[in-house]
Amino acid sequence: MLNKQSPLPMYYQIEEDIKKRIAKQEFLPGESIPSERALTEMYDVSRMTVRQAVNNLVQEGLLYREKGKGTFIAEAKMEQSLSGLTSFTEDMKRRGLKPGNKLLSFEVKEAGSPLAKKLGMEADERVYEVRRVRLADDVPMALETTYIPYGLMPELTEEHIQQSFYAYVESLGLTIGRAEQAIEAALAEEYQAEALEIPLHAALLGIERLTFTTDGRPFELVQSAYRADRYKFLAEIHRN
Repeated sequence: MLNKQSPLPMYYQIEEDIKKRIAKQEFLPGESIPSERALTEMYDVSRMTVRQAVNNLVQEGLLYREKGKGTFIAEAKMEQSLSGLTSFTEDMKRRGLKPGNKLLSFEVKEAGSPLAKKLGMEADERVYEVRRVRLADDVPMALETTYIPYGLMPELTEEHIQQSFYAYVESLGLTIGRAEQAIEAALAEEYQAEALEIPLHAALLGIERLTFTTDGRPFELVQSAYRADRYKFLAEIHRN
């Protein structure tokens, strides 16, 4: 099965073979892969070589481990383009998935200096602070905290938040223009792991997005923690 004359390392060839099997649906999401001993016999290599290949696929998010149970095929990651500006609800509907929210809190509070600066407000002005878990077909995908200037939408309710927030914004006559977004890697803290139903210290994609109307007013600051095992972001880049 492997070409031992190839300059490509044995562990890399094993990784590629497992990826092909996943693509051909020989291995399905949620199914366990053969044991290390079985893979060692299958590929006629050392257990160390098999372990390196499996570890690399776990790090890529194609496989995941459950202590005491084995190693399993992960669900395919959702691909999200960084070039468009859509809400989570719009994105899930486009994929044919049922979007959902688990609202954790909805309150009005004083902005404070750091937040006010980002939203173009005074520190003593009020904001909505909304914490929720975003769901796709009832599976937790992201833990999200959203800050919205109270003065811009004084009649915002929990019901509006539970639907598509962007649709509500546009119903007010506001036109959504652009966003500034930053992404960084993170490890799940205890409260994040509990909310997202993932292991402690599992990989996350931390995202902060500040969104503006077409006339330049910031109307939303979202701080999200996406499951790195279920999401990846794509960008099309052109040479200047």
